[in-house]
Amino acid sequence: MTFDFDKLDELARAGSRLKIGKLFENGNRFADFSASDDGILLDFSKTHLTEESRSALLSMIDRAGVAAARDAMFAGEKINRTEGRAVLHTALRAGSDAVISVDGADVMPEVRQTLARMAALTEAVRSGTYAGQGGAFTDIVNIGIGGSDLGPAMAVQALAPYHDGPRCHFVSNVDGAHLADVLKLLDPARTLVIVASKTFTTIETMTNAASARAWMAKSVNDPARQFVALSSSVERAEAFGIPAERVFGFEDWVGGRYSMWGPIGLSLMIAIGADCFDEMLSGARAMDHHFRNAPFAENLPVLLAMVGLWHHQGMGHATRAVIPYDQRLARLPAYLQQLEMESNGKGVAMSGASLERPASPVVWGEPGTNGQHAFFQLLHQGQQVVPVEFLIAAEGHEPEMAHHHRLLVANCLAQSQALMKGRSLDEARRIVAGRFEGEELEMQARQREFTGNRPSVTIAYDKLTPYRLGQIVALYEHRVFVEGVVCGINSFDQWGVELGKELATALQPVVEGRASTEGLDSSTAGLASYLRT
Repeated sequence: MTFDFDKLDELARAGSRLKIGKLFENGNRFADFSASDDGILLDFSKTHLTEESRSALLSMIDRAGVAAARDAMFAGEKINRTEGRAVLHTALRAGSDAVISVDGADVMPEVRQTLARMAALTEAVRSGTYAGQGGAFTDIVNIGIGGSDLGPAMAVQALAPYHDGPRCHFVSNVDGAHLADVLKLLDPARTLVIVASKTFTTIETMTNAASARAWMAKSVNDPARQFVALSSSVERAEAFGIPAERVFGFEDWVGGRYSMWGPIGLSLMIAIGADCFDEMLSGARAMDHHFRNAPFAENLPVLLAMVGLWHHQGMGHATRAVIPYDQRLARLPAYLQQLEMESNGKGVAMSGASLERPASPVVWGEPGTNGQHAFFQLLHQGQQVVPVEFLIAAEGHEPEMAHHHRLLVANCLAQSQALMKGRSLDEARRIVAGRFEGEELEMQARQREFTGNRPSVTIAYDKLTPYRLGQIVALYEHRVFVEGVVCGINSFDQWGVELGKELATALQPVVEGRASTEGLDSSTAGLASYLRT
């Protein structure tokens, strides 16, 4: 089954001629073009969608086979066809009663056992039963990259109000500055290092892990005792010096960018405790249930995907800005950037045929209000239109600073309103009248004109708790899945990552001076020669 992109083009051409503000002449616009479930509100009323285009899009999404693909994913079928794997990150949060089979075997007993082992280690670290040479651990260093870094790094920052365990630090870049800047602040005798690599061969992660071990060995008698591995390769972890009882594995049906719900989330569990971690899993599980059971017209992941398809594949907007009005969600745009662009940044359909149009927009963003004083200039007055997704909580975690949060909310609402309304040239002329006249007045007025009619979506919720964070992340995971199904691609492989890694391995001896530049293109050869040390 395929999605009718020709029909989408037709709808988008009609939609592009509309003024979003005019659509609000219908007093029920907000009620008709918003949806909510279990404390999450999705407002997509400030878009060019009409009742006709929404109905047509949902019908096309249905005919594209999203429901069947969704059911196949949750059932453990091998929907990752290029790698012959099931896609079951949802199993990591499925709960105590779930039964999920892969190749005829229930995977849930092992999932529950691993989570129980994680909880036991967490309690041992937090209580001081498992300690370093210098006493109870004060700091955790998670060494990983990509999905082994972005998920827990984002969530640890997001849930900072719930931290009552050791401080958490994250090292991902193979640039030695990243590791050095983190380690120089820590006491090696009271630091626990978590090495996160499914295969335990990721070159950046293992290089950083070896350097961290060397740093610790300078003052700790048995540095390996203060290391934990998150890996499916017990043998390689043991060869590194980490015993099997401190190795936490996960199956190949958990992709890296979908993995923070299990062992990759260990640093988060240690920071906030097993109970709060379980609350986050419960939030994600609730969104899973909603995605599986809600009608498409009320289904938050489907509706968010519908808006994404409308803006990118329909209206032709090449990028999407994610702007959380929450400082603690500062890493969410980067997390979603990987989630969407690594999942759906493909040029080939499952059939092997080239796609007729791009499957993924460029996803980027920063927290509000900082962005207002940086790139919002382009969002409001640039020639290109960038749909914006705002995230905002009704309540912050600092009651003594409630006035700060009220100002934050006002700014968030004002930005979405300004993107939609703009400012007419006549209004701008009135602003500068009396200070300028003639051609100078006209020029000054033009600088203050805003075209408006720029779309945005707002996701609102009561407060950023572990449960809410679980819902939000699962919402975006399923949104990416729906968009991938509609575009006819495999959202769960990442072959685009491979080539650069292979070439880097081949170039390392050249950069180190152990091999010549013969056979390289002149640019690569010239740069290698210049940078060789």
